Amino acid sequence: MKWDPAKYVQFGDHRNRPFFDLTARIHAEGPLQVVDLGCGPGNLTATLAERWPGAHVLGLDSSADMLAKAAPLAEENSSLHFEHADIADWMPAPETDVVVSNAALQWVPGHQDMMRKWLEALRPGAWFAMQVPGNFNAPSHVLMRELAGSVRWEGKLGGVLRGGEAVGEPGDYLGVLLDAGCAADAWETIYQQVLPGPDPVLEWVRGTALRPVMAALGDDDARHFETEYAAALRDAYPRGVHGTVFPFRRIFAVGRKAGN
Repeated sequence: MKWDPAKYVQFGDHRNRPFFDLTARIHAEGPLQVVDLGCGPGNLTATLAERWPGAHVLGLDSSADMLAKAAPLAEENSSLHFEHADIADWMPAPETDVVVSNAALQWVPGHQDMMRKWLEALRPGAWFAMQVPGNFNAPSHVLMRELAGSVRWEGKLGGVLRGGEAVGEPGDYLGVLLDAGCAADAWETIYQQVLPGPDPVLEWVRGTALRPVMAALGDDDARHFETEYAAALRDAYPRGVHGTVFPFRRIFAVGRKAGN
């Protein structure tokens, strides 16, 4: 699935805020290695290098386009590095002190089991922080799945989109961290995002949730699907005098492994 870094950062303020809400709960002092799983274009990973200038900060992503966008940031900071990697194949090195995953694990089936392996491998005192979107049952996603499952589109889009099973609930992630012997915190936040312009919810999902659909369709079909989907979104998220309100639920969990 091809990613468009420019489209992804189109709503930068809204997309960045959960990252900072997440990492504010990490109280690591002087970590040696910090890893950002699913670093995207690297702009947020760079803030970790600024926060912990003595650390080796590594951003991992499976998208070559995203990493190409991130590469110049590493040239500006010798402690910042980016690598092409699949999260599903990653394991923490012995010196890893902080692991951050922001809006990435929802793409990885079975990620709670992966978390258990990572937490087992992390050394005592290490921090793990994750955030995933919790809006798979919101109108934006339900309407997309319903349209993809309609008579017209099911033949081309059957099985392409995942539903609410893509992520757990806050209590699920809290349990994973507690079972691993972490002092842990889990919570959820619904951001009442006010988006400007025509069809802003469509523009938002073009950068993330709609990408599997676009990847499965040819150009003509993609345009027809978007036209139908946009009409449904306008009904579900009507534009008001201040813009279009797009509630977005996010799920967070942070833990510090017992020990040092």
